[in-house]
Amino acid sequence: MKFMLLIYNEPALLDALPDGQFDARMRDCLTHADDLHRDGQLLESRMLAEPATAKTVRLRDGRLTTTDGPFAEAKEVLGGFNLIEAEDIDEAVRIAAEFPWVRTGSVEVRPVEDIEGVRRRVFAAGAAAR
Repeated sequence: MKFMLLIYNEPALLDALPDGQFDARMRDCLTHADDLHRDGQLLESRMLAEPATAKTVRLRDGRLTTTDGPFAEAKEVLGGFNLIEAEDIDEAVRIAAEFPWVRTGSVEVRPVEDIEGVRRRVFAAGAAAR
């Protein structure tokens, strides 16, 4: 099964880390990711830019608005994701617990839906071609 590990960090906790600790944790994270990739469990991994660089787009009552910054103020902000392959959610949770960011935020583990199954269910265009 595929699982998305959503990495959330609390900026205040990251800012409070002693000098060099962020880089040390990032090295640990990258080493862990390399091990998972080598084992065939890590399918994709990406880090997001700072929330202040975001744009939020909304369409309400036919009016499109774009605002600077993230969708909402939050104590923890989405910092990146890892797409993994795991036997079940328990194994996915064990993998998530090994990332250093569980100490300065959280890692949300969520099963990935089969989009092709959804496409077939709702009879979306292109379903037959895939």
